[in-house]
Amino acid sequence: MYVNDCHSNSGSCVVPSLGRFSFQPLKENPLLGPSSSTLEKMGALDVNRVVHKHQSWRLISCIWLHAGVFHLLANMLSLLFIGIRLEQEFGFLRIGLVYVISGFGGSLLSALFIQAGISVGASGALFGLLGGMLSELITNWTIYANKFAALLTLLCIIVVNLAVGILPHVDNFAHIGGFLSGFFLGFRIVNSPPV
Repeated sequence: MYVNDCHSNSGSCVVPSLGRFSFQPLKENPLLGPSSSTLEKMGALDVNRVVHKHQSWRLISCIWLHAGVFHLLANMLSLLFIGIRLEQEFGFLRIGLVYVISGFGGSLLSALFIQAGISVGASGALFGLLGGMLSELITNWTIYANKFAALLTLLCIIVVNLAVGILPHVDNFAHIGGFLSGFFLGFRIVNSPPV
């Protein structure tokens, strides 16, 4: 938001009392965040820049950016409910690997299918954790006491998060790419508790 500096660019900022930390007008960014140009400047996934300007670092940097406060809160809540449980069960290193590699996988699929506009967010990485949870559930199916409740809960979380893909700067291709990456990584990395 410091880089965005809405206050100096226009007089129609949301919460103008925040000065340079004011949010872009809601008609431009309904998620309470910066402008698209600021996101692009900070490292959003822009296929044109990745392909033609050789800025492949954007495939990773976009994972750490968010379109606004609401987008960040949604991702943090998902991480709180999913990530903490997985990290406690399988350890920081395993879950960190699934998270980052799935985020990259989500960015790759997004870059293949989204040819115009920008994309930001950790949703691909979060979907990777969901994919890892599904592969862990499949692998350890026999140890779950209430198998169908666990599967139904996981499917509900996936459906709700896919619905978030209709918001600006968030795309379901990143979700699907992250989910598939996490699902396949899960069979190798998240298959049993750490020794």
